[in-house]
Amino acid sequence: MLKEQAPTRRRILKTAGGLSAAAALGGAGVVAAGSPAGAAGNGFGLRIVERGEGNPRMWYYRFATDAIGWDPAVNVLLPEDYHSSGRTYPVLYLLHGGGLDQDFMTFDRGGIRDLVGGRPIIVVMPDGGHTGWYGNPVSSRVGPRNWETFHMNQLLPWIDANFRTYAEYDGRAVSGFSMGGFGALKYTAKYYGHFASVSSHSGPASLRRDLGAVVHWANVSAAAVDLAGGTIYGAPLWDEARVSADNPVERVESYRNKRVFMVAGTSRSPVSWFEQITEGEVLAGQREFRGLLDGAGIRHEAHEAPGGHVFRHDMFQRDLDGMIGRLRKA
Repeated sequence: MLKEQAPTRRRILKTAGGLSAAAALGGAGVVAAGSPAGAAGNGFGLRIVERGEGNPRMWYYRFATDAIGWDPAVNVLLPEDYHSSGRTYPVLYLLHGGGLDQDFMTFDRGGIRDLVGGRPIIVVMPDGGHTGWYGNPVSSRVGPRNWETFHMNQLLPWIDANFRTYAEYDGRAVSGFSMGGFGALKYTAKYYGHFASVSSHSGPASLRRDLGAVVHWANVSAAAVDLAGGTIYGAPLWDEARVSADNPVERVESYRNKRVFMVAGTSRSPVSWFEQITEGEVLAGQREFRGLLDGAGIRHEAHEAPGGHVFRHDMFQRDLDGMIGRLRKA
């Protein structure tokens, strides 16, 4: 569950994952037909194996996909007037953090319906693995765990085909907490024309600093929890090209002309020593990233807040208002 107080998880393996196209698709908006998701049970490499559309706002799907060795799920939070308005909406892809209790339900348990309230935006909350790091791992001993392929090549076009969305650059935002904050920064840089707004809530922005602390964290956590000894970036030798492709501080120009929002905790007492180490690495990496953005003349909004590695509801609501101000209006 997302909490504003210090988290209760204490085991390192349970929290280890928590650090955890060349031009924009401009022009006129491409509007999806918005047919019920059941009308497109197959498509984009996805097959619905479980569904829940009884709640008027929170719809749920579980898919079979060759990209993942089990059936990942997604929650889709609809605006309060979605069924009656006939309007088209911008979309926020909201990525969860790492840990044994983290999955597509994380933000629902954390009160996302109340946080979003009556705002005119669709929020998509997909599975990302306990320690998937929003990537296609270098190696896996448990079958495919290609989260990047699932999210970017399959789920994103499926959402646009089945809901009334602006299927374009100015119609999409991506945000996340911890590992998900890293995923949001990574996806924005690697898929330049997909997201006009990116937000990282306590997500690392620098993979190589401190002797590659975050790369080691990703490798160790994924090997222990999700990949049965496989790794995200390779070990003992890294796939250096893959690290550079995923590393926000090495992709600074990819954030130009986008809305960029970041928040990290200052980790001062009374948070635990583990919280101080975790958020301390996050804060240092975000500061490095912010300095590079400043040097390149790229606008961004950054906050440092008291406390450790936790999701801050007030910062998310501020972030959400900024997203809606940047994206196409419903």
